Amino acid sequence: MKRPGKTGQNLAAVVGIETYTVWVDMLNKLVPQGRSHRLAPLIAGMLHYALAIAEKKDDKESDTTSAVQSLLYAAEASDPSEVENYLKDLVKQLFMDAKVKYTRTNVRGNNYNILDSAYEEFFDWYNMPWERH
Repeated sequence: MKRPGKTGQNLAAVVGIETYTVWVDMLNKLVPQGRSHRLAPLIAGMLHYALAIAEKKDDKESDTTSAVQSLLYAAEASDPSEVENYLKDLVKQLFMDAKVKYTRTNVRGNNYNILDSAYEEFFDWYNMPWERH
């Protein structure tokens, strides 16, 4: 696989090319027939894994600054739309590298995308539904 996107502006710059290549292969195989409600937590988990690495890399590797900062800012977001603002370019690049679409059409003919749910899953990662007030 060729090196994805611009250096520092993709998840490979954070998690490493080996992990990123596995993610690309997973999405390539799972997304076409996968259920959106199962794919969204998978993507959110990938993002939280990248965040854990980003927290360790912060200010240590200048070539990862853009992606690292995006992940760190997303972790501090106050709602899922902010998460999207910080992570959409990184996640769209991941899907582009996997050669799969994140947009879908439901049985009623309405368009939606898997990423909206993934950003919500990322945002609510540590929240338990029964703990909401």
